[in-house]
Amino acid sequence: MEVYRSLAVLPWITLALVLSSITAGYCFYLPGVAPADFKKKDPLPVKVNKLTSTKTQLPYSYYSLPYCRPDTIVDSAENLGEVLRGDRIENSPYVFEMREPQMCQIVCKITLSDKEAKDLKEKIKDEYQINMILDNLPLVVPIKRLDQDSPTFYQHGFHVGVKVQHTGGKDEKYFIHNHLSFQVKYHQDVQVDLARIVGFEVKPFSVKHEYEGDWNGVKTRLSTCDPHAKHLVTSSDSPQEVEANKEIIFTYDVAFQESDVKWASRWDTYLLMTDDQIHWFSIVNSLMIVLFLSGMVAMIMLRTLYRDISKYNQLETQEEAQEETGWKLVHGDVFRPPAKSDLLCVYVGTGVQFFGMLLVTMIFAVLGFLSPSNRGGLMTAMLLLWVFMGLFAGYSSARLYKMFKGTEWKKITLRTAFMFPGILFAIFFVLNALIWGQKSSGAVPFTTMFALVLLWFGISVPLVFVGGYIGFKKQAIEDPVKTNKIPRQIPEQAWYMNPIFSILIGGILPFGAVFIELFFILTSIWLHQFYYIFGFLLLVFLILIVTCAEITIVLCYFQLCSEDYLWWWRSYLTSGSSALYLFLYAAFYFFTKLEITKPVSGILYFGYMLIASYAFFVLTGTIGFYACFWFTRMIYSSVKID
Repeated sequence: MEVYRSLAVLPWITLALVLSSITAGYCFYLPGVAPADFKKKDPLPVKVNKLTSTKTQLPYSYYSLPYCRPDTIVDSAENLGEVLRGDRIENSPYVFEMREPQMCQIVCKITLSDKEAKDLKEKIKDEYQINMILDNLPLVVPIKRLDQDSPTFYQHGFHVGVKVQHTGGKDEKYFIHNHLSFQVKYHQDVQVDLARIVGFEVKPFSVKHEYEGDWNGVKTRLSTCDPHAKHLVTSSDSPQEVEANKEIIFTYDVAFQESDVKWASRWDTYLLMTDDQIHWFSIVNSLMIVLFLSGMVAMIMLRTLYRDISKYNQLETQEEAQEETGWKLVHGDVFRPPAKSDLLCVYVGTGVQFFGMLLVTMIFAVLGFLSPSNRGGLMTAMLLLWVFMGLFAGYSSARLYKMFKGTEWKKITLRTAFMFPGILFAIFFVLNALIWGQKSSGAVPFTTMFALVLLWFGISVPLVFVGGYIGFKKQAIEDPVKTNKIPRQIPEQAWYMNPIFSILIGGILPFGAVFIELFFILTSIWLHQFYYIFGFLLLVFLILIVTCAEITIVLCYFQLCSEDYLWWWRSYLTSGSSALYLFLYAAFYFFTKLEITKPVSGILYFGYMLIASYAFFVLTGTIGFYACFWFTRMIYSSVKID
């Protein structure tokens, strides 16, 4: 009866997850860094980050373009995650004074060379955006929606410039945003004369600046932007065209506005979902479908299994026991080790490692420990957790290997430590070489690559060996029934029980449980938007676990009823096939949502999505395998067998 109770609990688990999603909401976060208090006239240094484009997906350093430079360029200390993301944070010539508005401040004057003009035009054409940071807050451009009731949308960073093509003409003109109108929002402490920065916004303009007399550096008086004459920049009516041997004057305004937003909540506007209602509806809809399927599957399994086991246990007392049918007939072969059992052990161990990393990462994120203000924190946490989860990978693969009567545990542990990370590292190395060839700041430096290899060989591999040693030393898992010496012949199967067909069908349901959330994840990665709804993500992850387990158990049951006992690999591939649908969806997303034109960018996209799909295959396959492993052991230990 334990089998039935366990299966009956599944829909209630799903219902609990639905309720928890409603109470959990999006997610909360801890600030991640200590607040900085500023007095009046305190310096506020602005930092610059990488240039990004959704069209090329290749980040570049801010100073790769002919922008005004400070006397010395200083790189900010970056963590492992930031470097892998392509972040390059440097100081800039923009320095404000707290609560001191400035108008028409000249930064510098630059005369473009042919190469610089060409580079600027190329970046404008590819719609590159400039990212800046003030007090650890990224710069945003507020965009009012046509619908007045809708909240203001915030675009991360501002475009390098705009491309204009006159109607009917082939001539394209490129204009640079050379005047920046900054607005710094602050929250003031009423008791003391201190303030904290809670917002950093900009409105970019393109202005062809003019001045009278000789150029006198930052003290030059401009006729196009003169606060004394109350002539301020409010539009781009007379824009600055990008042309070789033409001079460009960079200027800025800065205004300060007091805000009611408290420092601890300053990230809320950045993390606001622009289509949260759609997101809510989609998630709840997906959960209700899965809840219905869970209930249906559990009821089918409960009724059918109850009838089967009752019948088999009654047959033992009658002469009809001679004529066994269904899944009990293959009891002498069901626990026979599969072909390529070594490889299965390796994949299961890797899946456990990946499962542990994702689960712990999401729990930390839901509890608010991975703050968005800690750039690269999520990726750093995932890498370190992957390394330390090697202990469980070695343990799982060695335990399964010993059950299969294996003796060379060192060999299997070595393969677990090197196979999956080795394949990923090889793909990553090729992609990194392509990025390097494009001279992008997204290329991972040699020192960082060396650090990754050191983490792999220095920590992960030894931990996998420790886990393998502990797992192999433990007593082997005993099969609930004895295995016959001679394998039983498998009868001819119906067309719908064909391995390829049932495996492909099995992957649809797990993919269906996650594909809506997948859209938001892909959007955050490839369209450079913040993703911080880990409450939903954890919920979807738990739903994925339940779905993978259910579909694999159902198809495994049908397979055993058809007297086909080769379930080991089939259970892994059934839920693992959802990775194929994930990759196909990624291809659909590429052609419908992205505007990538460069071949290198396309290769990068499909390369990274191949890595993601392979990881998803390992994860879902392992969940399905363990569900089926538990199921077969439970049902065969529930019947009397002579």
